[in-house]
Amino acid sequence: MEEYKIKRIEEGLTKIEFPEFEKVSSEAPVFYNPHMELNRDLSILAIQVFQKEQDREINICDLFGGSGIRGVRYKNEIDGVGEVSINDISETANHYERHNIELNDLKDVHVHQHDASMFLRMKRGEFDVIDIDPFGTPSPFLDSASYCSRRNSLLCVTATDTSALCGTYQEPCIRKYNSKPYKSEYCHENGIRILAGFVALTLSKYAKYIEVKMSHSTEHYMRMYLEVKKGSKRTDESLKNMGYISHCRNCLHRQTSNGLASPIDEVCPVCGEKLVHAGPLWLGSIQDGDFIQKMIDETENKKINTEKDALKLLNKCLVEADAPATFYDVHSICKSLKLSAPKFDLILDEIRNEGFEAVKTHYNPIGIKSDAGIENIKRIIVKLNENMKQ
Repeated sequence: MEEYKIKRIEEGLTKIEFPEFEKVSSEAPVFYNPHMELNRDLSILAIQVFQKEQDREINICDLFGGSGIRGVRYKNEIDGVGEVSINDISETANHYERHNIELNDLKDVHVHQHDASMFLRMKRGEFDVIDIDPFGTPSPFLDSASYCSRRNSLLCVTATDTSALCGTYQEPCIRKYNSKPYKSEYCHENGIRILAGFVALTLSKYAKYIEVKMSHSTEHYMRMYLEVKKGSKRTDESLKNMGYISHCRNCLHRQTSNGLASPIDEVCPVCGEKLVHAGPLWLGSIQDGDFIQKMIDETENKKINTEKDALKLLNKCLVEADAPATFYDVHSICKSLKLSAPKFDLILDEIRNEGFEAVKTHYNPIGIKSDAGIENIKRIIVKLNENMKQ
């Protein structure tokens, strides 16, 4: 074992040690990303809520252990956890995982050194929670995770290849997720829906389907918590949530089309320009309000360093839980109208006053989720702009 300068940190109730490195990259001797502390804190809240809903002891798989921070925290800070399996193909990582288990005086935490997909296939049906938090895309591991997932289990998935999912690079998204992205103002939501859709289609081969409990796009990554259910009929029904989002670059209209092989409009019904399409992707719910509220309540029982940021994000996700797919970027609309933007809250209030739904979104500080449609929103912005001049 090579000698490294050792760094100690504390997250929540857990202390870990790992070799110091200059920057976060896959080249680090043992992977630890301090920028993912919020991700880990939210994971603790989500898994604790899941455990309480199941009302039984749960076994957890941390598929890419790195320093062991995730798996060690899960055992140390979540009630009702039985065994935790931490896997990493790196021998150095395994050494520090064992060291950090001992450092926190934990039992029933086991370290494994296997290829991630092979490990899952060896352990079919053994885990109640599978956490896939790789460096880059989770795509290559999702088939084995789908095969391994048991009924009523929780699948936690992180994707850091946001440039592909958001449509900056189309070909990698098509190759990895079998879906065509589109780089719109709501591309991060599209990315979440592409990821959810890919998981749903992958699970469907095994007569399993998803219920999205919570999802978010934060900084450089996307994260989803998916409850896995089983049954061929329910799986078939669930796949009706798959479809396409069509977008007009000219007037900013957008619409959804459910079904993998359903007809899709080629022309914008508002302005007659050609529509561009993203998908197939998940058009069903990507937030579960009841589950998120339980996560918010759970913050009172947990010590998390990022509590302020976690609550801010969770409350935003709660607000948008029942809102329609996609959102409108106020600045994009005002730019198309060649108008200065009225106050954001005034626009929200006016949309609501006209009887439409209008909520903020965590994806964009000037984004509005609404069923009003682009024509009504433009009309409201024009009216508010005229009032500003008076």
